[in-house]
Amino acid sequence: MENEKNTLVSRVAAHIAARFADESSGHDWHHINRVWKLAGRIARNEGADQEVVELAALVHDIADWKFHGGDDAIGPRQAEQLLRQEGASEEVIDQVVDIVATISFKGAGVRTEMKTLEGKCVQDADRLDALGAIGIARCFAYGGHAGRSMYDPNVPPVLHGTAEAYKAAKGTSLNHFYEKLLLLKDRMNTATGYALAQERHRFMEEFVERFLEEWNGAKDVHV
Repeated sequence: MENEKNTLVSRVAAHIAARFADESSGHDWHHINRVWKLAGRIARNEGADQEVVELAALVHDIADWKFHGGDDAIGPRQAEQLLRQEGASEEVIDQVVDIVATISFKGAGVRTEMKTLEGKCVQDADRLDALGAIGIARCFAYGGHAGRSMYDPNVPPVLHGTAEAYKAAKGTSLNHFYEKLLLLKDRMNTATGYALAQERHRFMEEFVERFLEEWNGAKDVHV
C-alpha cells in the first residue's frame, strides 16, 4: 500500500480509518483494511488499475444499506462526496462510485455483475472477507448487532429471489451461511479470488457441520 502521507489513497484511508474505528458489527475499519489489502493483491495479480481498486475498497462500506434503512443510494453518494472533497478526478470518481453501487450481495437469486475488472477485484476481496474464520466471526458479530438468534431449527434458510426479499429477511445467523456465505466461492469473478476462496469455503463447511453436531449433542464428550 502507499506509504506517502498525502496521496489520494492515503487521505481517503485516514478518513475511513477514523470514521469506522469504533464500529462493532463486523463492518469496522479492520474489515475495510483487510479488503483494501486483499483487493490490492488481487489487482496486482489480475492487472487492474491499482488506484481505482484501492479507493473503491476503502469506500465500499462508507454507508452500507444495512445501516441506513435499506437505502442503496446513500453509499455511492457519500463515496462521491468524499472522493470529490479529496480531489479525485471525475473519471476515478465515476469508476469508484459504480463499484460501490454494485458490489453488495443482494440475494441468492440476484446477480450483481461487476462491469469492470477493478470492480471484480474489489467485490472478490469483500466476499473473501465474508469467508473463513473471519467470515464466521463477522457473521455472528452482525447477527448479535441486528438482534438475530444464532440458530433456530424451526426457521429454515431461504434462497431469496429478489433484493427486496433479501433486505427484509430476519433469519438466523446460521441460516446466513446457506443464504449467502456458502454461495460466494462459486461467485468469485477472478482466478485469484476463486483460488483464495477454496480453503476459506472448506473451513466454513466444516464449521457448520460441527456447529450442528454440537447443537444436537453429537459431539458431547462422556466423562
